[in-house]
Amino acid sequence: MSRIPPYPLLLNLLLAPIVQAAEAPVSALELNPLVVSGSRQVSDSFSLPFSIDSVERQQISDGQLGINASEALNRVPGLVVQNRQNYAQDLQISSRGFGARSAFGVRGLKLISDGIPASTADGQGQAATFNLDTAERIEVLRGPASTLYGSNAGGVIQVFSRDPQGAPKVGAETLVGSDGMGRNHLSAEGAGEQAGFLLDASRMDTDGYRDHSAARRDQTFAKFTFRPDDDSKLALIYSNLEQNGTQDPLGQGWDAYKADPRSVAANAKLYNTRKSIDHQQLGANYERYLGAATLQASAYAGKRSVIQYLSIPRGTPANNNFGGGVVAFERNFHGGSLRWLQPVGEVDLVVGLDYDASEDDRQGYQNFVGDTLGVKGALRRDETDTAVSLDPYAQATWKFGDWTLQGGLRYSSVEIDVDDNYLVNGDDSGNRRYAQASPSLSLGYAFSPTLNTYISAGRGFETPTQGELAYAPNNAVGINYNLDPSTSTQYEAGLKALIGAGTRLNAAIFQIQTEDEIVVFANSNGRTSYQNAGRTLRRGFELGVESQLGQQWSASLAYTYLAAQYDSSFVSGTRSIDSGNDLPGVPRTTLFTELDWRPLDGVSTAIEGLYRSKVYVEDSNNARPAPAYSVFNWRVRFEQHYGVLTVHQLVRLDNLLDRQYVGSVIVGDGNNRYYEAAPGRSWFVGGGVSYRFE
Repeated sequence: MSRIPPYPLLLNLLLAPIVQAAEAPVSALELNPLVVSGSRQVSDSFSLPFSIDSVERQQISDGQLGINASEALNRVPGLVVQNRQNYAQDLQISSRGFGARSAFGVRGLKLISDGIPASTADGQGQAATFNLDTAERIEVLRGPASTLYGSNAGGVIQVFSRDPQGAPKVGAETLVGSDGMGRNHLSAEGAGEQAGFLLDASRMDTDGYRDHSAARRDQTFAKFTFRPDDDSKLALIYSNLEQNGTQDPLGQGWDAYKADPRSVAANAKLYNTRKSIDHQQLGANYERYLGAATLQASAYAGKRSVIQYLSIPRGTPANNNFGGGVVAFERNFHGGSLRWLQPVGEVDLVVGLDYDASEDDRQGYQNFVGDTLGVKGALRRDETDTAVSLDPYAQATWKFGDWTLQGGLRYSSVEIDVDDNYLVNGDDSGNRRYAQASPSLSLGYAFSPTLNTYISAGRGFETPTQGELAYAPNNAVGINYNLDPSTSTQYEAGLKALIGAGTRLNAAIFQIQTEDEIVVFANSNGRTSYQNAGRTLRRGFELGVESQLGQQWSASLAYTYLAAQYDSSFVSGTRSIDSGNDLPGVPRTTLFTELDWRPLDGVSTAIEGLYRSKVYVEDSNNARPAPAYSVFNWRVRFEQHYGVLTVHQLVRLDNLLDRQYVGSVIVGDGNNRYYEAAPGRSWFVGGGVSYRFE
């Protein structure tokens, strides 16, 4: 008996739900979503005089895997989101060039989840803590208005979880795919008139596309909402992220990448490079209406434990100025905010105060014991690092006739303190305080109800992170307290248009001038020191289009052109960096497109396309840049309702044409391993069921 080919069988399985689906009108795109970023109060995004985008729940979840924020954020112009295929290092996210240099995690951008910062006071953030399963929307604020969120706010990314609603229900999902991908997800929610609950838990396992890149990630989320009376509401939110022994394949040299994109640096296996994370936090948001005014308050606290095994060769260096090849810290963090919203005639006033603090009990160890490599050895660093920020701010929005004027001022102060307990190489204790006022002013004009224009200007600053302060240049003893913050002056002009009944267009041009840009001074043997490097200039254009093409078809486009260059020459280590060089990690052109077809109620399929131009990998622009690439993805999702049961299925194919390309780069890597290969053609199949109690 001949074997049945798998493709017709798979096709029959996919077509079965279509036969059961009934034709019905398809919901239209939300062309004017409500947002709170920038204005701090609920506003329609079309009328706001700055660049603000909202990625809605359907776009976050429909046909997506729910694993990485890159799934949702690629559709936002101005953003570059690179999935490194390395869960030990998190995503790389930059906004108009801010954050492109980050070697791990996210810096230069403010990350916020349900009003709780996912960025520490020194500016280092972790997008992995975002829970996409419960996200109602993701707001992305760019340009001068983002400076009102304090230091290291070259852009703002806020995730808002949905409020529980309706009769209690429970759900379960499972997903399998290429390279050993597996994900299981459980959920429960329900709400009455005065209280509600939302519970969510997931486990993701993968062998990884590259060798030595296996990971397991467990996430839990809980949200409890209360409405004590008609004028107040309270939300309690808990989240947890756990990754144990996540393998780190490190970067790839060009020859190794071309020979085998799945290859791994020899030292990664020799030292078993890996990282474990345990992150827990609890927060509360309270809102009360007092006549026309509104009081908003939030508080949070949490802890984060990290231990990371690096590949620094045994015996180098031989002095005591290096922190070793094992990094370990226990972080306790807490903070809160208080905000008062008050309308005064036609002016909406907002005054507030944000407080954030973290304390790291940090150690460094050798990554060997005798001839045994990749284990915790002798102590090489022991200190307590503290970062505290306290930021008062005020802003106002005035609408008069067809004009909208919005302005604000924030005074940010960040204090970083190091208490050195490892005195073999002297006492490195000390502190540094950074403070600056950040103003922003935006003016908008409505030519008509369907055509708005605006101009905006602002000034912001980025403090060094604790990691960037860790080592003084030239192998000197001590912390790099001579490192200054970078300051930026931003200008933006934009146009927002509603075309016909189903199309929205957002366009913006911008210029960003930065003084004292923080760049790498030297990077060797696991010790990276930083310096200030004069001026940079970024000029760009962004275009976003969303269009409902009849009942069944919709299309989206996000285009960014960004020329980000050094505007003055400087010396990095022993190299001279010329004015006019491109900033590494920033593609000049990025284009995302999507064509979505919903032929029947409960059936959706789409083609996604992504293009990025070449990316330089270090400041001199002499090393081979990561080449430009284009990739296409396809997805289909089915959903059926059987009384109290809802069932769905998912099929997804990424990199349809099986292109080999560099998905992300490690800027300025000291071993010249700049490149991180993206997967070839990948498949994913999943399904789920939910049951509603009546």
